[in-house]
Amino acid sequence: MDAIVKKRIKQVLKGDQNAYAEIVEIYKDKVFQLCFRMLGNRHEAEDMAQEAFIRAYVNIASFNIDLKFSTWLYRIATNLCIDRIRKKKPDFYLDAEVSGTDGLTMYSQVPSDSALPEEEVESIELHETIQREIAKLPEKYRSVIVLKYIEELSLNEISEILDMPLGTVKTRIHRGREALRHQLRNV
Repeated sequence: MDAIVKKRIKQVLKGDQNAYAEIVEIYKDKVFQLCFRMLGNRHEAEDMAQEAFIRAYVNIASFNIDLKFSTWLYRIATNLCIDRIRKKKPDFYLDAEVSGTDGLTMYSQVPSDSALPEEEVESIELHETIQREIAKLPEKYRSVIVLKYIEELSLNEISEILDMPLGTVKTRIHRGREALRHQLRNV
């Protein structure tokens, strides 16, 4: 897939906008999920994902073709989400009721593999609890925890995305995991 993306990037650099549309198609779900996990709001995640693709397009000439495009794109998206978190304190959460519904939350929109409704409810409650506790983590721990355990990126990719030494990433993951473990004990 990297070869296809690199080929499309070269086409974009030559002025082919349709090639960029193909790149967006490849990465749109992953970028949205990354933003959603960091921001906890579907609309803001859509906005940040769109902004990440726009910024990547505008700055594609500065992209080093020898590196992975996904890492560069995730870094842009992560930085945008971190900026958004810093600028705005959350006034809504995924567990808040969706207006116009009868007690439904955004978690009720998350697809589940479980067949039984009881298991689905338990899963939703667990996700709500974990997401709420992740949201309480300081931003420096939240970003590495989301990238490592939700997005399942490697330590090296996280290091590149956040532009920090590998040792710092490991330390923050450890401290973030310990802080999350401590928070979940009290739940």
